[in-house]
Amino acid sequence: MAARALMILGTASHAGKSTLTAALGRILADEGYRVAPFKAQNMSLNSAATPDGCEIGRAQALQAEACGVPPRAEMNPVLIKPSTDTCAQVVILGRVWGQVSATDYHQRRVEELFPLVVNAYQALAAEYEIVLLEGAGSPAEINLKDRDIVNMRMARAAGAACLLVGDIDRGGVFASLLGTVELLEPEERALLRGFVINKFRGDLRLLEPGIETMSRRIGLRCAGVVPFLPDLCLDEEDSVSLEERPTARRVWNPHEDGPNRRLRIGVLAFPHLANFTDFDALAAEPSVALAFLKDPEETAHADLLILPGSKQTLDDLAWLRMRDFEPTIQSFAGCAGIIGICGGMQMLGLSIEDPHGAESNGVPRSERGLGILSIRTVLQAKKVTRQARGRILKRPGETAIQGYEIHMGETIYEEGACPFAEIQRAGESVTRPDGCVAEARLGFGTYLHGIFHDDAFRHSFLSAARAACGLALLEQKSFFAAERERRIDRLANHVRRALDMRLIHACLGVPER
Repeated sequence: MAARALMILGTASHAGKSTLTAALGRILADEGYRVAPFKAQNMSLNSAATPDGCEIGRAQALQAEACGVPPRAEMNPVLIKPSTDTCAQVVILGRVWGQVSATDYHQRRVEELFPLVVNAYQALAAEYEIVLLEGAGSPAEINLKDRDIVNMRMARAAGAACLLVGDIDRGGVFASLLGTVELLEPEERALLRGFVINKFRGDLRLLEPGIETMSRRIGLRCAGVVPFLPDLCLDEEDSVSLEERPTARRVWNPHEDGPNRRLRIGVLAFPHLANFTDFDALAAEPSVALAFLKDPEETAHADLLILPGSKQTLDDLAWLRMRDFEPTIQSFAGCAGIIGICGGMQMLGLSIEDPHGAESNGVPRSERGLGILSIRTVLQAKKVTRQARGRILKRPGETAIQGYEIHMGETIYEEGACPFAEIQRAGESVTRPDGCVAEARLGFGTYLHGIFHDDAFRHSFLSAARAACGLALLEQKSFFAAERERRIDRLANHVRRALDMRLIHACLGVPER
């Protein structure tokens, strides 16, 4: 294999593997190396569409962006999107492969898929000078190790040097580092070149005795202690990060009033919420207070309500009803209205039918929608995964929109229904309707994820929403694309200062430029 390979392993999920991989990608790309990210198998409901219409994990799309290269399916050949605790949709090289149980996947499918994974890696290795591999969870899950294709088996296949990352912010970092190394086989330990302590807060001098002891115990150098970096606001892949998302209690102040108060946006926190990064750009706006809502009572203080995307639309619609959100949504009086994105838009329609059992392991289902949009949805077996751009219909001012579609729904318009926009998918010459506008109230739905990441559209939308609520127009604005680049650079500079880059270059066998 032509490329030099470095794998970032973690002692557990959410240890910081994804962000460290992105940081190293930017550092090495800045040095002039051609770098690509790779994660053999990813489990996430937060995905992205590649330019050629494939679906990969959101973290690998961010890492590709940090490396300055376009995202592609080979960077994440296996994407697992959980449907239930024991069942998931499996996406192979960007396309839906099937719905499988956890038992079936681990006992039968892994061996079938691993050659495909290695081929995907080899394709990248032939084109790039360096490939940064990311592990998943822990490489020492002893109940799954013989069927693990994303950690040590992949490291051996790539001939990758490995760094082990532990999260000190959650506590027990030394025990987790030692335990992980002890549970690896001798030939696996031989691939380790160092360990990293991530998310450190405090006086480094107090940590140094522990680092020295750990280095002696496991026979590895400390490659660095990365201080905690607040307000990073870059894409997350783990559902663990949703635990840290803002809630109404934390970010809304009912006593905050006056024309300059922040616009309160509530996003329903579905159990199967997908592509939650859709709202990062809104949350970054100084004039917005965005919260994820789990109780109907919380909507009383919201100006705008959003029903987000869902991996299991019918199940989340049932959750919504079980939580008694339905009457609250239908009588919602927030002056900025209601928005549905992808699965959220489907819920706002008249009905959702799943004749092929796409969401229910082959069992057909159908449910009544919330009746706010004059559309019906029929779920198909084939998924639409496309970047798209277009224009909003019947709206003055800024009308251009762009984003990406990831859905299995076909929208059927009732007579007289008004689409929200006209879009053109990447690689197509035809235009097609998208979404729907509510007839009797302020609100709309769209299939486009990432619609709020466009600065011009977001600022225009928020100005209109604030005006509808009688609030003053925007003064301070966030410019998301430029700030995103600054955040990636900030992360890279932060990690560059913290890590022993001579060790990193030695692991890769390349000179520091």
